[in-house]
Amino acid sequence: MDAQADGLMNRDVQGHWVRLETLTRVRWLAASGQLAALLIARYAYELHFSLALCLAVVGVSAMTNLLSALIFPRTKRLSETEALLTLVFDTAQLSLLLFLTGGLNNPFSVMLIAPVTIAATALQLRSTLILGGLAIFLATLLELSFEPLRLRDGTPLDLPGLFRFGFWLALVMGIAFIGLYSRSVASEKHALAEALLAMRMALAREQKLTDIGGVVAAAAHELGTPLATIKLVSAELIDALDDPDLAEDARLIREQADRCRAILHSMGQAARDDLHLRNAPLEAIVTEAAAPHTQRGKQITFDALAGPDSGPMPEIHRRPEIIHGLRNLIQNAVDFAAGQVWVEIDWTDRTITLRVIDDGPGYPAHLLGRIGEPYLRDRRPENRRPEYEGMGLGLFIAKTLLERTGATVRFANCTGARLPQGFTGTRCGAMAEIVWMRAAVEADPRRALGQNIAFDDQDTP
Repeated sequence: MDAQADGLMNRDVQGHWVRLETLTRVRWLAASGQLAALLIARYAYELHFSLALCLAVVGVSAMTNLLSALIFPRTKRLSETEALLTLVFDTAQLSLLLFLTGGLNNPFSVMLIAPVTIAATALQLRSTLILGGLAIFLATLLELSFEPLRLRDGTPLDLPGLFRFGFWLALVMGIAFIGLYSRSVASEKHALAEALLAMRMALAREQKLTDIGGVVAAAAHELGTPLATIKLVSAELIDALDDPDLAEDARLIREQADRCRAILHSMGQAARDDLHLRNAPLEAIVTEAAAPHTQRGKQITFDALAGPDSGPMPEIHRRPEIIHGLRNLIQNAVDFAAGQVWVEIDWTDRTITLRVIDDGPGYPAHLLGRIGEPYLRDRRPENRRPEYEGMGLGLFIAKTLLERTGATVRFANCTGARLPQGFTGTRCGAMAEIVWMRAAVEADPRRALGQNIAFDDQDTP
């Protein structure tokens, strides 16, 4: 595989993102269970402990959920570090609650295994080891120091030391075993995904090389006869010309014909790493992405909004993630447009912005905050169409691919907002906006062609 393909696979392996909403939902469930357990222990079994402090600890967890819901969108996906810090917070919160309610004497201390299991299935090995080590450290502290639970008459509810040590040992072994088992299952799943990706990329590369080989063979076949004729005529001119200068020119013609034959032979034996094929002007990339949908009965208008002070149109990397992501967004706009789709292109010295706008009904208002999640459907009959079952998966793929290139993707309804230039309809519907920092996708136009690289010397998956 080439370097770009290898990098894409590494991002897939290292970017096992977890939705913030998923962890938030789990935290709400945990907080509800903690609250119920505290109230039952205090009022049903009349156990004595610091109820106010325990409720405060549970309240901090609930407050964190509320703040995250206000600050971040529902489609927020956590990076590796963010997910690790979230699970560290949950482990620390649970440990503090256990400290206030008897430490390892509390049977709910077995819940320390839960965050480690989540980390083992969703995060890298390093993050899993960090969280597992933290859980074992906190379990050790809880075995040594805690606020005891007391019965109705004030008697401490305390297990014998041997039983408490055995429970600590079982807890440590459970963290290690379940974490290791979950990690092995998740690793096997990711390894299979990597193998399938490598296979698809190898097949695509083979198909590309086959196509290039066919073009080169056809070119060599078509150009072989003219080059041979040029070489023959130039040789005859060398013998016939008495003027040394003219004879030298004829000799130069013959040398250049030989050079052309050598170049064709080299192209037939090796692949030229043409960097110009990897880069293209921004408008060319957008036009290529929209090409499959230009003949579907909807008018697609391309509009460059940048002024003269913005400089020339940037040239960006021709990455498949960008083309496929834009193609999905344009397809969605064409599917729902009444008759027109606009693709706005704008850039500054720091950013590149694309907007895909249609004149359709727009995104359903009650689903707007969830656009970008997979398998999202609007079940209301008035908004459904017989030929279209849903829009979640395509937009999810587009959003994920574009975000891997460093883009920020936003979905909105632009009714009532600034209308696109050239707008002739009566309304403006859905809008998908993609913003890149120029440094993330801009190519260097000064780079020339790469060197010939033999097929046998290239890495293969």
